[in-house]
Amino acid sequence: MSIKKVTTEEELQTAFDFRRHVFIEEQQVPEVEEYDEFDSLDAPCDHILVYYKEQPVGTGRLRIVEGYGKLERICILEQYRKFGLGKEIIMGLEQIARDKGLTKVKLNAQSYAEGFYEKLGYQREGEEFMDCGIPHILMKKYW
Repeated sequence: MSIKKVTTEEELQTAFDFRRHVFIEEQQVPEVEEYDEFDSLDAPCDHILVYYKEQPVGTGRLRIVEGYGKLERICILEQYRKFGLGKEIIMGLEQIARDKGLTKVKLNAQSYAEGFYEKLGYQREGEEFMDCGIPHILMKKYW
């Protein structure tokens, strides 16, 4: 397992392909809701890929929002979801946040994944809300 910052258009397209498969095809998120102005190499965010046996299989991105590192667009191809790669993505994005001098991160977790994020030190804040027809909760972590 390894994490790599996206630095080429080809790598960015790979991340988009994973997001299309997981969010648009599996979870039925409208395409217009999935992609935004932060989906380019020169946008003010960092995209990463996670590798399993030297093959990219998942992605995530980090933006700075209101003094927080905001973890977004985290996904892994279905057949690779039981290998601890989600934790690797979170740790990789948190390290980028630390490298930027941030002391706190947040994310909008799909509600079913609350326990996963709690195990990684995140705490729920506020009530459940809907995003793209999927229940979510805001979660934060400080260090």
